[in-house]
Amino acid sequence: MQTQPLVALREHQTEAVTSAVPALEIPTGSVLPPDGLRTQVIQATGSGKTYVAVHVAQELKAARVLVLMPSRPLLTQTAAAWRLAGRPGPAIGVSSLRQSDVGFPNTTNPAALTQLLKDAGDGPVTVYGTYASLGTIEAAHQMGLQPWDLIVIDEAHRTSGRMGKPWALVHDNSHIPASARLYMTATPRLWAAGDDNGETDTGESGAAGELVASMDDDPNGTFGAVSYKLTLSDAIDRGIVAPYQVLCIEIQDPQLQTLQLAADGDVTEAVRAARLAALQTAALKSAVEHEFQRVLTFHSRLDEAEAFSDGLLRTATALVKEDPERYPHPDTLWTTWLSGDHKADHRARTLREFAADREGPAFLSSVKVLGEGVDTRECDAVFFADVRGSMPDLVQAVGRALRMHPGEGKLATIAVPVILGAGESPDELLSSPAYAPLAKLLTALRAHDSRIIEALASPSTPSRPSPTEEPVDDNTPAADTQDTDGDDNADDTTRGLLSFSTAHDPRQIAAFIGMRVLNPEKVHWRRGIQAATRYLAEYDDLRVPYGYRTPTDWSPADFPLGVWVADLRRYYHEGTLAPERIEQAEKLGMIWSEFDAAFEEGLAAAAAWAADHHVGLAAPTDAMQCTYPVGKFLSNQRAAARRAEVLAHHQAEGTTAPDSGTVPLTDPRRQALEDIDPGWCPPWPIDWQRHFRRAWHHLQTGGTLPAKAGEVIIDGADIGKWLAAQARAFTKLTVTQQWMLTDMLHLTPAPTPRKLTRAEQRALNLAAARQFHAREGHLDVPRSHREPVDGTDVGLGSWINNVRARQASQPDDLKVELTALGMRWA
Repeated sequence: MQTQPLVALREHQTEAVTSAVPALEIPTGSVLPPDGLRTQVIQATGSGKTYVAVHVAQELKAARVLVLMPSRPLLTQTAAAWRLAGRPGPAIGVSSLRQSDVGFPNTTNPAALTQLLKDAGDGPVTVYGTYASLGTIEAAHQMGLQPWDLIVIDEAHRTSGRMGKPWALVHDNSHIPASARLYMTATPRLWAAGDDNGETDTGESGAAGELVASMDDDPNGTFGAVSYKLTLSDAIDRGIVAPYQVLCIEIQDPQLQTLQLAADGDVTEAVRAARLAALQTAALKSAVEHEFQRVLTFHSRLDEAEAFSDGLLRTATALVKEDPERYPHPDTLWTTWLSGDHKADHRARTLREFAADREGPAFLSSVKVLGEGVDTRECDAVFFADVRGSMPDLVQAVGRALRMHPGEGKLATIAVPVILGAGESPDELLSSPAYAPLAKLLTALRAHDSRIIEALASPSTPSRPSPTEEPVDDNTPAADTQDTDGDDNADDTTRGLLSFSTAHDPRQIAAFIGMRVLNPEKVHWRRGIQAATRYLAEYDDLRVPYGYRTPTDWSPADFPLGVWVADLRRYYHEGTLAPERIEQAEKLGMIWSEFDAAFEEGLAAAAAWAADHHVGLAAPTDAMQCTYPVGKFLSNQRAAARRAEVLAHHQAEGTTAPDSGTVPLTDPRRQALEDIDPGWCPPWPIDWQRHFRRAWHHLQTGGTLPAKAGEVIIDGADIGKWLAAQARAFTKLTVTQQWMLTDMLHLTPAPTPRKLTRAEQRALNLAAARQFHAREGHLDVPRSHREPVDGTDVGLGSWINNVRARQASQPDDLKVELTALGMRWA
């Protein structure tokens, strides 16, 4: 094995390696524990965890290394980084990526994976997979794949807590055996999003503000002890990553507010256009006021990123007309958009253009770029035009935004626009829904270094005003920067972290952090229940319009009850609403979605049907459970699941999926069906699955599989006849089907018959025709009929039909013989 990686380590990386390696070595005189050796390396984002992992593998002399991560784009990036760092030996991917795209073979077949590793020999080999590939890897071990010397679990927080349940298999040494496991992350703890206005989307199980992922520092625990930890604040202090600030840009746009009022809560095209223009104006103004040269704007939707980039020059032109001395001419601006689904060469070319020096500022509008490992080191600021999506994805995006080159006097900026509605003012920091994006982003930042964010909840650590603020009076509380007692180090770190474009009292900011970031759910939930109770008394239902806010004479006054009720329904549908809160809401008379109620009814019927039968959810289309058409329900869900797979494929390829009337199946619904039957939606016909499950159940309950047709009949199905058909058609089945038949049912495939000559086939067909005529007295053979002749199954019906259709080209002797048997030629 190569002894020295091509890429040298920095000081902190060397510290991490020298700390982690002893934790993963078997002490002299000891034996390997049953669960293997485990340790954690916690490193701030941008501090080079990947190279640490490569060096740990080298120091351990680990030949067989498995590297796991959440997504395929990260798999591609990680594999390239391991090669650059000098990892020797072949690489193998467990994914659907193509070898032509990544430069090494990829497979999702357990048998193929086993063979690839066997072909790699005894030298070093590295296998890269996503968490979704764990099932394939487990199946390969069941086929005899040898244990790993080292498993590296990147973004390991995604395998912990509630959000880690789908990937818990990665920790189980009895299913995926390894001598050592190295868990790596920048964010060992992750909180659910939310604030006291309930405007944010949790994206994971757990109440707002609750820990949904936590990697315990326990030598006997799942993740092992933490052998090395480099917090974000430590990395900043050591000059490893740039210091940063969060800049809240408060926007009060009269035109947008007027359009919003006219739309009465609806998001019309005019409202969208005005909102987009307001965001573009804020981005351009902040670039001028803070002298940003390169701004990466973050969007959750591709169409919004493209529209932001396409319209930026128009907005710049309007600003220049207002103040030509202050704003750069549009000709000096550079702008385009970039998606994580773009091809790697296009992304690289666009990022090089973005990093180039030019006269005016550059703006790159991005979708799924920050979450997929694209380097942002040349940025001055990341402008979060929206923060929609799950908290894990936002934490990843914030981490990428912090990866800016440290430099003398450089301050990396994360900008969050806050669009205030009609009648709202910055004084409503504690209650306005407009500040929910800021609360959500700070929650994501808390995952990277909770100490910094939690220190902001103390009024003794005032936020630095933005340079765009007007000078304020000495007596104004917002300008209060008097010395206070407390932790000087914490004060130095947090002072200046959070800036606003409008002056705010530090005590108000501290309350905002406490109520809307650190402990968001309690106040808002109580206010929502109180407002909903009053609404129910007034209107006798909870069908609250989305834009409804409580009147000024109610308590609570001006509460966004419509948004609260809509969010409550959304969290319920996502399965993230706590049971006790569901009970409270239903006591008030909450009406959940009729569409979801229909699915739950179908799911309950499917579970009951599966319990009554022995084939899982492989129900025929006409199956009924009492009076419920469970077969049709399951058929529709399978169609929806396949539609979701098609959309995911096109999204991965960066292409547009063809239109379809089928709504794709959501992940929670797919999981609910898999909980009943993991094989509910096979890639082969459901009839095949149903026959297999019947045979499997018969075998498992002590029965013997029949050797011929007619011996075992289950629910009207001839198991012997079906098995014989599978043995004959064995080579036409998928690899998985073949494995199920041979390994689970112990079926022996029929030997491949010798291919008959044309004369032999004709003679066999004539023999079948004579036999049929002798038995039936005619030759009116159904098209699908097959006639057994001396142990050979002859497709007599299709042959007769073909001869009749092509009678002009048939030999005369054949016509004569068939006519004698009563052949009907017309």
